[in-house]
Amino acid sequence: MSGNIQILSETLAKAKSENRAALIAYLPAGFPTVDGGIEAVKAVFDGGADIVEIGLPHSDPVLDGPVIQTADDIALRGGVKIADVMRTVKEAYAATGKPVLVMTYWNPIDRYGVERFTAELAEAGGAGCILPDLPVQESALWREHADKHGLATVFVVAPSSKDERLATITSAGSGFVYAASLMGVTGTRESVGEQAADLVRRTRATSELPVCVGLGVSNAQQAAEVAGFADGVIVGSAFVKRMLDADDHASGVAAVRELAAELAEGVHRDS
Repeated sequence: MSGNIQILSETLAKAKSENRAALIAYLPAGFPTVDGGIEAVKAVFDGGADIVEIGLPHSDPVLDGPVIQTADDIALRGGVKIADVMRTVKEAYAATGKPVLVMTYWNPIDRYGVERFTAELAEAGGAGCILPDLPVQESALWREHADKHGLATVFVVAPSSKDERLATITSAGSGFVYAASLMGVTGTRESVGEQAADLVRRTRATSELPVCVGLGVSNAQQAAEVAGFADGVIVGSAFVKRMLDADDHASGVAAVRELAAELAEGVHRDS
């Protein structure tokens, strides 16, 4: 294991040793501006997040709900580029030393060039990539370059994934497995439900990789619920909504720091 994938694995292992789930936050790059987004990521780490996913804004974010779509649209209208995503990763990692991943659809990487993207992400200090729409059977080129640069390849599994399919996905992935707790797009939900626990159980039966659950967690109570059965709790829309609802940027940054602190309390299984 090389590169920052090791920091990612150590972070997840440390959380487990502390009898808690890791808190993984998501924020898109370039939202509300590139500098403002970097400030927000640092604030989320400061509040207690263990890992941050930086979203690469895309014009057709099929997995994302309306909150993240709104933020992506703001970032795209602001002219965000892949270079800005790399800068966000670099500055967040340099300031904190904590694992920073990029979550992106495949099309922007394909157009940018796999070798170029993986080399730049590794140089920026990135720990890896979450690729929600890259089929495992078409991922060999990506994985070759990711492995070369010490980057994690995180695939997404869903409740609809059959056990045989789960085994195929988890055997190809690294870092952790992203378990989408509900079918459909991301967004906060009132209840995370039993579906997520079943998906985690079935995924664990196929792999030693940590299983982290996303799509639906928005408060400390839900974080505690998910922490009871998952290795990591992934929160995205709730952070983005705090930024969108804020009166100004400074209060938005304060709001995401505060939410991270609340969620960090929630992920302790013995609390």
